[in-house]
Amino acid sequence: MTFKLAPFDGRDFDGAKIAILRGHDVLSLQRDDIPSIPFPGEWDLPGGGREGAETPFETAARELFEELSVPIGPERLIYQAEEDSFRAPGHRVHFFVARWDDLSDSVIKLGDEGQGWAWIPARDYVTRSDTIEIMRGRLSRALEVLGL
Repeated sequence: MTFKLAPFDGRDFDGAKIAILRGHDVLSLQRDDIPSIPFPGEWDLPGGGREGAETPFETAARELFEELSVPIGPERLIYQAEEDSFRAPGHRVHFFVARWDDLSDSVIKLGDEGQGWAWIPARDYVTRSDTIEIMRGRLSRALEVLGL
């Protein structure tokens, strides 16, 4: 079965996150340890807020590139979901999963945000106490749907 990115319906949304899977691991970004930001020091997935008239995938792709210098096209996607924002009930966010088994570590370079990156086994990510709870849930649901 081939995944096809759903066309953007133009509805407003707040942001998008993306999980990059390589084998059984997920590419994770450790947030800065600044008390004034949400989830300081916790392991997160790339993504963030929408800018301008971006589509959900454009938001996720831009954030992935800004945070980890990884360019991505929609052909790598294997999953997408739209969910309620944890910050504002009634607001929407998008969550994507991409499969990229030959993504080389040499491509990944930390941007201006975060204090590090790592490949974390996806099944560990969804149970660790130092990962963002909402991301654990989103990734867990995606892995279940994907049968991974």
